[in-house]
Amino acid sequence: MALLQLWRDMAYDESANKGDLQKFWADYFKKEQAVYKELLAEPDTEVKGTVSELATKYGIDLMAMTGFLDGINDSLVEPNPIEEMEADTVVSLKFDKELLYKNMVAADAEWLYGLEEWKEIFDEDKLKELYKEQKRSTTVVNEQKIYPNDPCPCGSGKKYKKCCGKGK
Repeated sequence: MALLQLWRDMAYDESANKGDLQKFWADYFKKEQAVYKELLAEPDTEVKGTVSELATKYGIDLMAMTGFLDGINDSLVEPNPIEEMEADTVVSLKFDKELLYKNMVAADAEWLYGLEEWKEIFDEDKLKELYKEQKRSTTVVNEQKIYPNDPCPCGSGKKYKKCCGKGK
């Protein structure tokens, strides 16, 4: 079975004890944060290797590395073949800095987009701009509904039904 499926079966096990699952995720997030700190310290260096080599390099277990690869995949310059990935599959962690930051914001992962290492990559204004850009991109703005007895938006002073809304 591919690593990704094993990871998802373990990480999203609905039959697992909720307390155990919370502990699992809390431990995972610490490991994830440590890997990102190392990656962000040298953001322009492409890290490449097999899944098991990278797990060893970052001092985490194979399943945690699989989860990390699943999480970062949408932020990579070239996505890895995570669906069929095995321990000996060669993967790259070359990421798009802006996209990675925005994806962390989209995931509400403050423990990641709040890392000090980001301040070495982007200045404060750029971080705010990227944050706002991401938040705006997911905000749905509904047009205000105009009712028949509302003033017409054209500014005529008439009711909508007697002006631009006639015959609608």
